[in-house]
Amino acid sequence: MLVGNVTRKSVLNGTAMFNHGNIRLPEKIDRFLRLLLVTPDMHRVHHSVIIRETNSNFGFNFPWWDRMFGTYRAQPVAGHTGMTIGLSQYRNAVQVTFLRLLALPFNGKPGQYSLKYIGKDPEKILQRRK
Repeated sequence: MLVGNVTRKSVLNGTAMFNHGNIRLPEKIDRFLRLLLVTPDMHRVHHSVIIRETNSNFGFNFPWWDRMFGTYRAQPVAGHTGMTIGLSQYRNAVQVTFLRLLALPFNGKPGQYSLKYIGKDPEKILQRRK
């Protein structure tokens, strides 16, 4: 049982490191691997600043979950080289200090990237908050 648990966690960690890796696979290999596991290009879309892209490609090991639940996006709108990644509200170095990052889960501000805003216009969300 312990061996199975260690194996399972090793596979999950390995796939998470693989799809968060900053590597580019040849297009044909990427297309084939997307049928079996989440590739770096597939998951990178999830880290886009565009909300519709952020709320997609959640998987980090098996690709079929996103396809099954309608959250799969093949490519970012701007392409991988033109895509901006990260959360727009955390672009200032003062906002990402060590203590502020530790407090983030407790500050009660989900931001415009919360799942309740899927498909909504981020500009309108920000205007309502002002």
